[in-house]
Amino acid sequence: MPDCWRTIGSMKSRRRLQIKLMKERIQMTKKTNRVVGLIGIVSRMANWNADFSGLPKTTSNGQIFGSDKALKYSIKRYWEEQGHKVLYIRSYKMGGKGNDASKLQPRNLDERYEHLFGEKVSKSSAEVLSRLFQCVDVMNFGATFAVKEQNIGLAGPVQIGQGFNKFEFANVEIQDILSPFRNSNEDSADKDATSIGKKRTVDESHYIYPFSVNPKHYDSYVELEGIADFEGYTEEAYEAFKQGALVGATLQNTNSKSGAENAFALFVEFKPDVPSYMPNLDPYVKVIKQKDQVIYDLSAILPLLEDVQEYIDHIELYVNPYAAAVELKYPGVQTYNIFTRKELNLL
Repeated sequence: MPDCWRTIGSMKSRRRLQIKLMKERIQMTKKTNRVVGLIGIVSRMANWNADFSGLPKTTSNGQIFGSDKALKYSIKRYWEEQGHKVLYIRSYKMGGKGNDASKLQPRNLDERYEHLFGEKVSKSSAEVLSRLFQCVDVMNFGATFAVKEQNIGLAGPVQIGQGFNKFEFANVEIQDILSPFRNSNEDSADKDATSIGKKRTVDESHYIYPFSVNPKHYDSYVELEGIADFEGYTEEAYEAFKQGALVGATLQNTNSKSGAENAFALFVEFKPDVPSYMPNLDPYVKVIKQKDQVIYDLSAILPLLEDVQEYIDHIELYVNPYAAAVELKYPGVQTYNIFTRKELNLL
């Protein structure tokens, strides 16, 4: 086949791809307003985020916290179950090279990209960006895409801070677990006995995560040559983040995470294109327990909201009304059941 035919065929393929991407984004609406808020995760006899020793993650002074990666992972798992394209999540393949040909292995970044898009990473940055922006996790959290052919760094519009435990009476519990199998170490004195493991949990902890959404983060990529149809951060991408933030932890019902669930979430939506800036809100949150009910006291946030009230469009509060209450006496807050999304009248 003559080289000119190959060139024409390649151009047609790229054009078909651009048309396809354009059609997929026709219904997308660009987001123009900033959002700040909180996500509260309750963990009862669970281990929401362990360190490499298996103990709950702590700071150098012993304060329990959950990393932003733990929360993002739960949201990405939700997205994957909903059928969204998610790039930065573990997936597996069978087989490697040589003696590893029949072993189960995690995919590397190149292989994950090829698995999602059915092609190898292109040398064209425009083509790679077009595909990356199809992934809901990249659209929200950004990406560090460093492979042989490309080195692309994207700072995502959604930024999540560390989730510090605000419940002062949290205690770490360590349980002995008996394995059904004997010790496989033939040199061990206990080789004929079943082995014993450990399970580490926290009796009760309440992780409060701050987050912010800056929709302008991707504006510099709008109208770049080769991805001219890209419109930036969209309402649809934000809605996907919001839904994941409301149910991701509850959905992740694994052995160590069983007992961890979404407790509440606060979304402060500003008016479009206004200079609205607020600090992280988590330092202003208190967690109080009265008998069997948990109270998330957000009263200290009120002065911050009042200082920027002319820029606020609306505020949404989601809470589990069966086990918790949220104190936030700010006029006009729309309150919903975090599970059913039915409007509540708690304030």
